[in-house]
Amino acid sequence: MSFAVSFPVMLRTKDGVRIDAVHTPSRGPGDLCVVIAHGFTGSWRERTSRRIAHVFSAFGGVVAFDFRGHGRSGGLSTVGDEEVLDVAAAVRHARTLGYARVAVAGFSMGAAVALRHAALHGGVDAVASVSGPARWYYRGTAPMRRVHWAMEQRMGRAAARVFKGTRIRSTGWDPVPLAPFEAVPLISPIPLLVVHGDRDAFFPLDHAYQLYEAAQEPRELWIEDGYGHAESDATPELIRRIGRWVSASVAG
Repeated sequence: MSFAVSFPVMLRTKDGVRIDAVHTPSRGPGDLCVVIAHGFTGSWRERTSRRIAHVFSAFGGVVAFDFRGHGRSGGLSTVGDEEVLDVAAAVRHARTLGYARVAVAGFSMGAAVALRHAALHGGVDAVASVSGPARWYYRGTAPMRRVHWAMEQRMGRAAARVFKGTRIRSTGWDPVPLAPFEAVPLISPIPLLVVHGDRDAFFPLDHAYQLYEAAQEPRELWIEDGYGHAESDATPELIRRIGRWVSASVAG
């Protein structure tokens, strides 16, 4: 697949962290922008993320970025806490580019951050949570036990830096940030979409149900048959459906 032309840019968050980002102009309507928030150890430069940006660009412009501690961005990852400032910088950039309507689509860790950003900062017209956790400290699956090892152990953080280029802060949360299921009631009246696969190896379906049940209207829940986890398993058709939902939600 050949991807649409995009324009890299370096953003700066309110706490002074440099964020590596990219703008892909719209191949469709000119007033909508989708901000993409990737998962833990991800990057907008990965082929899966670029493919998602390309599909979304049929519905509007796209701003994708690397969270702090990831890729070419500065700072250290706080795994979902201070990353709300990274989303805020990306949304602010989309507004600066002239987009009147801005939605955030987050995947896995990025989904948790997107929910917390919409609840705490607002300023968006729709938010989609894809493969996101409802609560912190979940260790009920083998992949999540590996994630916690990478976050909490010195050797795990070293491995994440060497093999994934992800730099993780060694100190834990203090205080513990608002959990996603605690954030979703605060999002209304911003339209919310919760998407989760029935073959997600990281977070079982009860996370999606917990988010949906805690949210206020307008809200939608999609349980996708055969879908695994986040960007790596998201098909172009699923991304197109999310793009159509975003377009309809911001128009409404």
